[in-house]
Amino acid sequence: MENERLPLDNNRSESALRKAALGRKKFLFVGHEVAGENLAGLYALVATCEANQVNPEAYLEDVLLRVQTYPNSRIGELLPHEWKRRRAADPPDSRLQPSL
Repeated sequence: MENERLPLDNNRSESALRKAALGRKKFLFVGHEVAGENLAGLYALVATCEANQVNPEAYLEDVLLRVQTYPNSRIGELLPHEWKRRRAADPPDSRLQPSL
């Protein structure tokens, strides 16, 4: 039985794997094990943003400024899917709009 909702190709998965394959040589020379773990965490965070249709650059710009003063008990609110939901409910003022 075939499911017509599934794509006939796997271009999305191949594209995602291509990023890892291109970086594999570079990742061998990270310099330190902890740096490699940090890089892996960053890649995972960016992939999570992309999976949730969140712009990773805008997300990181906002979250890195707020995480320093954010209460630990509410840190889950800064995860990409929650961040997106909260931004949709209360969009920030655009920096490009002149203030009145």
